[in-house]
Amino acid sequence: MQGVWRELAGLVLPVDCAGCGRPRTELCAQCRRALVREGRGARRVTPRPGPEGLPPVWAGAPYADEVRAVLLAHKERGALRLARPLGAALAGAVRRVRGGGGAPVLVPVPSARRAVAGRGHDPVRRIARAAAADLRRGGARARVLTVLRQCRPVADQAGLSAPQRLANMVGALEVRGGAGRLLAAAPVVLVDDLVTTGATLAEAARAIAAAGGRVAGAAVVAAPRSAIEIKWN
Repeated sequence: MQGVWRELAGLVLPVDCAGCGRPRTELCAQCRRALVREGRGARRVTPRPGPEGLPPVWAGAPYADEVRAVLLAHKERGALRLARPLGAALAGAVRRVRGGGGAPVLVPVPSARRAVAGRGHDPVRRIARAAAADLRRGGARARVLTVLRQCRPVADQAGLSAPQRLANMVGALEVRGGAGRLLAAAPVVLVDDLVTTGATLAEAARAIAAAGGRVAGAAVVAAPRSAIEIKWN
């Protein structure tokens, strides 16, 4: 219900740009261009040091300035209509994943139930669905499968070092029963809003492989410049 009220409020109340604060527009043209990198497309990113089992990761934009503000507005403040431009940025990263062998299946990294309840929505799932819709508009037969779940409690990753994040996530995810057949039928692209150390994506890839799926790569909306080997220019 929180998400419904937020969407209704956005229809009747004045809003400012989530990226730069420009009045009377939820996302201005300049901030929208920052999300899609002005046509330059997604870039390959590699956390250093990267965890074992991390698939190739592509990011739509650097996690900084306007992009960071837009992601946080969607995730923490419930600006749900931002899912579409964020999904477009994620779709750009998905297109760069090399896998072949059929239409991609987007598998979002799961959020903890308490986080979803507190926010009133699941931001990664919402962005993944927007990305799949963007891909379908471009002719790709993409779909989203929400088959990953946490099988044990995990600590909040914020503030943890890379080794601590890895230890926090090892063995924390599993594929829901009966989903292995669906995962084996098409290349899987793991999706998330952000990558930092890569620990969560590596654990997600392990869980998918254990269920018989084939992970072609991972795609995220954004990646920070710090602690990431990345070339945007």
